[in-house]
Amino acid sequence: MSFSEFSVSPEIHRSIKDRGHHTATPVQAGAIPVALTGRDVVATAETGSGKTAAF
Repeated sequence: MSFSEFSVSPEIHRSIKDRGHHTATPVQAGAIPVALTGRDVVATAETGSGKTAAF
């Protein structure tokens, strides 16, 4: 899933792109849409999977 598919502000899209990220990892693709609805998210995944960047 591309980060451009997430409904976030243009500033956040620009920041993500400026950092060289284009495709969400599986944990990001699962967590970000839920977080954008205002719900709490608890995720477990391997180190290096993109958990911190998802938040």
